[in-house]
Amino acid sequence: MIGRIVRSADFERVLASSSRVRSSHFAVHHLAACPSKPAKVLSTAEVKLSTGHAHVTHSPVDEVLPDACWLGAIVPKRHAKRSVTRSLMKRQIRAAFAGQPTLPPGLWVVRLRMPFDRKLFPSAASDALRAAVRAELAQLVGRVLARSGA
Repeated sequence: MIGRIVRSADFERVLASSSRVRSSHFAVHHLAACPSKPAKVLSTAEVKLSTGHAHVTHSPVDEVLPDACWLGAIVPKRHAKRSVTRSLMKRQIRAAFAGQPTLPPGLWVVRLRMPFDRKLFPSAASDALRAAVRAELAQLVGRVLARSGA
C-alpha cells in the first residue's frame, strides 16, 4: 500500500530534487526519505474526563515504516482549468502507482508539467482523456521501474 503525502513541507522537499523521469506531460520526483512529523502532537492522555477514568491504550497511528512509499500528485489549475479534469488526473496518478509493489521506498511526487490539448479532449472527463493519461502514466511508471532496477 502506498501512503499519501499531505504536508506542504514534504512536497517542497521532494520538488527541490531534480525530476527522475519525464514524459511529455508529467514529471516524477523522488526523495529517499520519510514524511515529516506534524509540528504539534495532540494528546488526550492528561485530560480529566467527566465520565471517570478512561482506559489508556495508545497505539502509534503515524508509525513510519522504513521501506514504505508515499505518493503526492500535483495538478496545477493553470494546466487543467476544470476541477473534474484535475480530479481525474489525480485518480489516474494514484491508480498507476498503487499497483507497483516494487517501487523504491521514499517520497514520490508526480507533477503535471504541461496541459493536455483541449482541442483533442474537449470534454472535461472524457474516456479518451482518461485513456491518454493512463497510457502516459503507464509508460512513466515503466521507465521509473527500469531506472530503479526493479
